[in-house]
Amino acid sequence: MARGKPCAEINSLTMVKMQNSLPRRVKAIGRRMRELRMIGKALLSTGHPVLAHLIPMRRCNLSCAYCNEYDRDSKPVPLAVIRHRLDLLADLGTSVVTISGGEPTLHPELDAVITHIRRRSMIAGLITNGYLLTAERIQRLNRAGLDHLQISIDNVEPDEVSKKSLKVLDRKLQWLAEHAEFHVNINSVVGGGIRHPEDALVIRRRAWELGFSSTVGVIHDGSGQLLPLDPLEHAAYQEMRALGRSSYARFTGFQDDIVNGRPHPWRCRAGSRYLYICEDGLVHYCSQQRGYPAIPLERYTREDLRREYLTEKPCAPACTLSCVHQVASLDAWRAPQHSPAPVLRPAEGLLQIEGD
Repeated sequence: MARGKPCAEINSLTMVKMQNSLPRRVKAIGRRMRELRMIGKALLSTGHPVLAHLIPMRRCNLSCAYCNEYDRDSKPVPLAVIRHRLDLLADLGTSVVTISGGEPTLHPELDAVITHIRRRSMIAGLITNGYLLTAERIQRLNRAGLDHLQISIDNVEPDEVSKKSLKVLDRKLQWLAEHAEFHVNINSVVGGGIRHPEDALVIRRRAWELGFSSTVGVIHDGSGQLLPLDPLEHAAYQEMRALGRSSYARFTGFQDDIVNGRPHPWRCRAGSRYLYICEDGLVHYCSQQRGYPAIPLERYTREDLRREYLTEKPCAPACTLSCVHQVASLDAWRAPQHSPAPVLRPAEGLLQIEGD
């Protein structure tokens, strides 16, 4: 696949998509109605989580240089334990559960996990590197009831930083275009030393060609803070933003601030509207602030939700974590925060926030 050149003609793929368009549209309408109910519920009440990221296993089949969210040998969390955690999230009123990792498609009972999310009337999402997707696996995800899938692709050709390349994954994308009844988003990371940051533009155009949405992430350090972009990376980011087509994640003004060296003023609702539940069942602010509050989900109460809703996070002004920003936008207009989180002492294996 040539860099910067459109992919090979896909007339047969277009024909299949047209043949399947009616059932897909019906499912998309139903999904959109549930999403609108989720937004309405969030606007009416602040007492429940909007989005929870749940980790069913930490192991990954890749080892991307910029990632700090995986290991190479941990075991999957047993299905019964995951179902219990999902029940606890449902009881807290959680609207959306996104399965992440590690690489969640390594979990042998992922389909049953997704089915349970839907059974508890929550929207089901999945973040994957895509390597293990097959046409048959995509059909299984359809049957399980998956609503949203995000696949991460960082470059056209794999390099020493990231193996999540269009060359390796394009066939997987074609299978998704042919078979997926769920929404598909392609996310690319700018920064971190990827050899050709302009590849993000090729990936975005390919996503649109296949009928997917597209987003761009900005690389962060081990606490979720911006890592400075070099001139080529900065130029690639600006060109992505200048393409002018709406992406799946529409609230991205925070990225413009932080990549241009400006702190972004916002109210982070992590620990309340957004929860990160690690493989050990502990609730953390996010993937990059593991270690606080680190309360077992079994003991996480509505009082904890309210405390964290009102707690100012000192790491917020330079935070690059899009999912947390997206959720916080629902409450941007209300409830000023106070009582900054305490300075925490480092704990082995966990990342910690620090105040001034």
